[in-house]
Amino acid sequence: MAMGKQEEFVLRTLEEREIRFVRLWFTDVLGFLKSVAVAPAELEGAFAEGIGFDGSAIEGFARVYESDMLAKPDPATFQVLPWRSDVPGTARMFCDILTPDGTPSFADPRNVLKRALARAADMGFTFYTHPEIEFFLFERGAGADGRPVPIDNGGYFDHTPNAVGHDFRRTAITMLESMGISVEFSHHEGAPGQQEIDLRYADALSTADNIMTFRLVVKEVALEQGVHASFMPKPLAEHPGSGMHTHLSLFEGDRNAFFEPGAPYQLSRVARSFIAGLLRHAAEITAVTNQWVNSYKRLSGGGEAPAYVCWGHNNRSALVRVPMYKPAKGQSTRIEFRSPDSSCNPYLAFAVVLAAGLKGIEDGYELPEGAEDDVWALTDSERRALGITPLPSSLSEAIHAMESSELVAQTLGEHVFDFFLRNKRAEWQDYRRQVTAFEIDRYLPVL
Repeated sequence: MAMGKQEEFVLRTLEEREIRFVRLWFTDVLGFLKSVAVAPAELEGAFAEGIGFDGSAIEGFARVYESDMLAKPDPATFQVLPWRSDVPGTARMFCDILTPDGTPSFADPRNVLKRALARAADMGFTFYTHPEIEFFLFERGAGADGRPVPIDNGGYFDHTPNAVGHDFRRTAITMLESMGISVEFSHHEGAPGQQEIDLRYADALSTADNIMTFRLVVKEVALEQGVHASFMPKPLAEHPGSGMHTHLSLFEGDRNAFFEPGAPYQLSRVARSFIAGLLRHAAEITAVTNQWVNSYKRLSGGGEAPAYVCWGHNNRSALVRVPMYKPAKGQSTRIEFRSPDSSCNPYLAFAVVLAAGLKGIEDGYELPEGAEDDVWALTDSERRALGITPLPSSLSEAIHAMESSELVAQTLGEHVFDFFLRNKRAEWQDYRRQVTAFEIDRYLPVL
């Protein structure tokens, strides 16, 4: 097989930069990064045929009797890893996972997203995403009460005197930029030790790859600086959790399909139907965008986390927010989907979000009235009167909503859908069996 230009560029770069190790990355169904290192000499074969591995050992990939899998590197994702400053260097590429006959594996989350993007392309659309990724920095080791200790007591946008947060963000951003991942903003978030770094708009596949890289870079920098980075959705009971508010738009060629001058909020019919799709299918996709028991502590915890299915203009308590329109910037018209947390599997999350929006466009869903109130401040009966339903309030409720969803089953494919549900049911059962500190503190002294 003749090699393409991208493959040749990779092989040439390895030689010129004395790179001795190439890490081939892929992601399991739960969103954990997997890596296999190969020597540069093996790469030509890997480009042509892929590298074999035992799929049954990876979460959700294959049953034991069909365990042979191939990891085929995508040369477009080649980057030198910046935290290995020593020579010889190390580089990485993301892989597509294939079955032995060379067809894409149904278990590969990257393939799930590629299939969803192909569907969008059939309708004439490219899907762009821009995530705002929140996470916490904690001291190494727990405090006296066994709980995590934030590195500072700062608040939103605070310029804290603690140097760790600044140095941390500067180092992490420098590394990300050196790997071709553009960062738009970074600042201290609302809770002690909480940081936010926003990645620049990109097509959804690049963004998902970038999020996987981002989480690793952040953890590597934290290790180097003697602190611990966590993407856990809600590590501190008394403070807001970490979300991944994601700005979304569809483009037709170079034209933003969400923009229509003169329409309310400058939103086109396509944008309104997309939002309606997100709202109608929100409950079904929540188990994917918020996949951990702990995710629901954030969603039900108040603050700026959405717990109710509604949309609003500049309304930070709504599930879908339409940011303020910028005159002369029609291309930047977008919507913000606020439920995902930063520990989701980005490939699967983007796939189901896109599928819900496209379903709204295909079936011409009508957008209900927007909510301009603080939805948290309304009573249950006021919300009911406005037709505002709650998002699932626990992983169990989210699983229940997903189980009967044709949309999610089609988008994830039978294999991933079944494994994901099985794994999440098991997680919920494990959680239900726990006797928590809350129960001991509250009941042991009085019962």
